[in-house]
Amino acid sequence: MSTIKYPTVYVDLYDIDGNAFAIMGAVTKAMRREGIPQEERDAYFKEATSGDYNHLLVTTNNWVNVEL
Repeated sequence: MSTIKYPTVYVDLYDIDGNAFAIMGAVTKAMRREGIPQEERDAYFKEATSGDYNHLLVTTNNWVNVEL
């Protein structure tokens, strides 16, 4: 069972079309809004882009609270 790295960061993906870059943009915007340092946002982006689309979704769920 994994834990969420930043449980206080909520990302609503309901209106996101599912495009990988739109998802990552929404996540990094929410992280920035919550004061997460640039280094951590960069680390999220690097991890999220290090695999396929499913890896992106798993990574996103491991870093922030995702609402659908």
